[in-house]
Amino acid sequence: MKTTLVILAAGIGSRFGGGIKQLEPIDRQGHIIIDYSIHDAIAAGFDKIIFIIRHDIEADFRERIGSRIEAIAAPLGVEIAYAFQEITNIPIPLPEGRTKPWGTGHAVLACDGLIDGPFAVINADDYYGIEGFKKAAAFLKNGGYGLVGYVLKNTLSDNGGVTRGICAVENGRLTGITETREIVKTETGAASNGKDIPLDSLVSMNFWCLPPAFMDVLKKGFPEFLSRMANPLKDEYLLPVIVDGLLHQGIDVSVLPTHDQWFGVTYKEDKAAVMESFERLYRMGVYQEGLYGDLKH
Repeated sequence: MKTTLVILAAGIGSRFGGGIKQLEPIDRQGHIIIDYSIHDAIAAGFDKIIFIIRHDIEADFRERIGSRIEAIAAPLGVEIAYAFQEITNIPIPLPEGRTKPWGTGHAVLACDGLIDGPFAVINADDYYGIEGFKKAAAFLKNGGYGLVGYVLKNTLSDNGGVTRGICAVENGRLTGITETREIVKTETGAASNGKDIPLDSLVSMNFWCLPPAFMDVLKKGFPEFLSRMANPLKDEYLLPVIVDGLLHQGIDVSVLPTHDQWFGVTYKEDKAAVMESFERLYRMGVYQEGLYGDLKH
């Protein structure tokens, strides 16, 4: 049974209106952020990677990312697979005028038939740090539901407000997630709409650890979601909402705290800081020139 990393890449390259071929490198070697997640996951013990993409970006994705990663992964014994999230892949007629994807829960549902063991889910365009992958891989060996929690101060942007899921945690267990918008840095810490938020709050960055039985939860829940949509043009089937439903059913969800810095290009102006952050990681010896050269079968 493999330990699988599912990467949500159906929307990759869409930020700022660019396509996959326009994804800009974030280091001197020409890597993009997804390279670091793949490296860190393989180093932590993940041995299967599933890219969730769309059919219309498949050729570009394979050219820019997939074929290169397949060549790196094969000698390491790491399996690469693809799943496809399509807006039309639903058990009802597509609502007229719907153009928005159906959300992260629907994306993971596209992996049905490809997952036979514990798995983690991440965003394609976020940098999560090595510690998170190590904690996720260790947790998945014992199964269950988990969330890698990041310290709020390590996820903020200098260039504007961000949305974060603030985690309520009791005795290492998740009790709820509050989506909080427009969190900005302040002179004394952080705030949202004038309300202070502790910088040491744990937040969700959509790094989930899930048992294979979660696929059954998604298959059962998606038709129910469709039947009760309030807005057929905009409602989404989202992982945090699905997990919140499990919490209300009494399912335990462990929180795996990490103190690694999260990086992401929320604003165009973030890119320079992200590039400098990677330069610093190289200077610290976290990564070596020739990124994948330290990985062994």
